[in-house]
Amino acid sequence: MGNFAEYVKMAIHNILANKGRSFLTMLGIIIGIASVIAIVSLGQGTTNQMNSEIDDVGAGQVYIYCSEDAMEEEEWITPEDLEDLRNLDEVEGVSVASTLSGETVTGKGDFSLYMTADTEDAWMVSNDSMKRGSYFTDADVAEARNVCVISESDAKRLFGTDDVVGMDVDVSCYDITKSYRIVGVTAQKENGTFVSYTYEGMPTYITVPYTSTMDMVEGMDEFSGVTVIGNKSLDSQVVTDKSLHVLEQNHQSAGEDYFQVQSFQDVMKVLNQMMGMVTAFISFVAGISLLVGGIGVMNIMLVSVTERTREIGIRKSLGAKTSSIMMQFLAESAIITAIGGIIGILLGIAAAFGICSIISQSQDMTLSPGISPMTILIATAFSCAVGIFFGIYPARKAAKLSPIEALRRN
Repeated sequence: MGNFAEYVKMAIHNILANKGRSFLTMLGIIIGIASVIAIVSLGQGTTNQMNSEIDDVGAGQVYIYCSEDAMEEEEWITPEDLEDLRNLDEVEGVSVASTLSGETVTGKGDFSLYMTADTEDAWMVSNDSMKRGSYFTDADVAEARNVCVISESDAKRLFGTDDVVGMDVDVSCYDITKSYRIVGVTAQKENGTFVSYTYEGMPTYITVPYTSTMDMVEGMDEFSGVTVIGNKSLDSQVVTDKSLHVLEQNHQSAGEDYFQVQSFQDVMKVLNQMMGMVTAFISFVAGISLLVGGIGVMNIMLVSVTERTREIGIRKSLGAKTSSIMMQFLAESAIITAIGGIIGILLGIAAAFGICSIISQSQDMTLSPGISPMTILIATAFSCAVGIFFGIYPARKAAKLSPIEALRRN
């Protein structure tokens, strides 16, 4: 133990004696470690943000859709199925979200318009809060009333104000024109997100009871898919199993695979895999600088061996063992890379927070880096491993020098 402490002391002395060269040697390690830490932290932070947003919108939601076999047999999801699903204790609501395209004309001009024909539970899927009025009710759906809900931004585009509850929107769709009374205005979402976007000239949207569109398009009471909003406290698999049982029982299709399932957990899993692959690839590219830094360490250590051949010869002539000489040079290369690794970790964490702050301010959102202790531990171990690995050759070269040949060199 005493010998090891002496090796470390000598290594630190040699590093301090050549501060400029030692720092330049560390630079490749610093850049490599900082890049990897920053990239992995940003990737994990982005993944966490996406998962949080998707979870806020889609937690507990299961999408069940008709397979090709069901469509060939014309076994569609019906209003009766919706009612039976809604009556399950595990289910809070159902949504069918059929979209029709049309046009509308207001004092502000002509607009293309999309009508989302849905149930009274549609707000559970969109996760919208109401700014004015309220969502249409089950009575509105049952009686096929011509009412609608519009977003705050679309209300301003159509009428120049969001105070539009009680006003009418005239919709032309499939050669039929109907007037829909606005009963609610949804609030504008405050923060920018990864999963929503807007663009100039985009159409306006309204949500209406699906029953009110039956005279526009035939078959609006038959659905190819339904989103089941389950209790968030329950496992989504429980909600899925219960919902499938109801549909298979209603359609007498047990074992026929008429209904397929896609949950938000599946979507999150795919997104996480994609983000992981992208982060790993970019980290690999950034890690190349670690290789370059390691080669730099080896190069400098070889120079150090050349400069100190006379010192090595004196030590060996005085009885220093080959292993002692080798340990001295290995300690020096390990310390150089360890110090570079620590500086790189600190710079990587600082860079991750700085980049997240810039993104948060520019995109009007909150993004935090996902700093993992495991990532820091691996980065530290890897930087030390690089120093040892690339220091072995120079250390062996120094240890194998003949004392006589070393003493002859100037």
